[in-house]
Amino acid sequence: MTTMDAAALRRTAQQPFGLVVEAPGGDADLRELPPRTLAEWTEEHRVLVLRGFRLLDKPDLVTYCEAWGEILMWDFGAVLELVIQDDAQNYLFTRGEVPFHWDGAFARVDPRFFLFQCVQAPAAGGGGETVFSDTTRVVADADPATVRRWETLSVAYRTEKLAHYGGEITKPLLSRHPSSGATTIRYAEPLPADRFLNPLSVRIEGVDAAEQEQFVAELADLLHRDEYCYAHEWRDGDIVVADNHALVHGRNAFRGDASRVLQRIQVI
Repeated sequence: MTTMDAAALRRTAQQPFGLVVEAPGGDADLRELPPRTLAEWTEEHRVLVLRGFRLLDKPDLVTYCEAWGEILMWDFGAVLELVIQDDAQNYLFTRGEVPFHWDGAFARVDPRFFLFQCVQAPAAGGGGETVFSDTTRVVADADPATVRRWETLSVAYRTEKLAHYGGEITKPLLSRHPSSGATTIRYAEPLPADRFLNPLSVRIEGVDAAEQEQFVAELADLLHRDEYCYAHEWRDGDIVVADNHALVHGRNAFRGDASRVLQRIQVI
């Protein structure tokens, strides 16, 4: 297969981060773009949005992503269909919001990248935007005393396995980006039992019980600030690659009966 000339692609930087890359003609083949080039753009811009490319069927998508690296496999296989389910057992498949988290928290390893294909986008104004927060910027802007405290903390998570993940884990709050070495935040927001199908309990180890609620609220305020967040409004045919180590991500709730269909694959 031929290699596409990257210079022929239109690139538009987003704010506060992200890059939209558009192919002329609207019918390009993703497989003509070298994975290394896309990985470099994703590392630089955190979120890479590809438009004007034909979506790949699942086998071709897996084969293409294997050129990026090892695929993280789940009990359902490599590709997760994210679609609204009437009998959903997991909040991911409802019309509600999805709080910030990182992919692979309950897996054997954190994925390096994850890729979405948008088979069907919500109607305009229908919500369902995927929101990304650049935790490297959060840490870089924090005062040194705060970062030193964060370095001493771990977070214990517990959720029942009702879908493809679950269990009990404890992770350091801070980590290192595998490529840049930048300090990142590894955090999943709690899922209260009165709002979510499968609750997620979160305990900050190293923070007094009386201060847990305040700490969680302050961290949420930082992660959700506009200067650290990019909200992606989906269009049919969008292909989005995200840096799973630098970011946490979530989803805005859908409005009315709006929905969408995404296919997700994760690369270690």
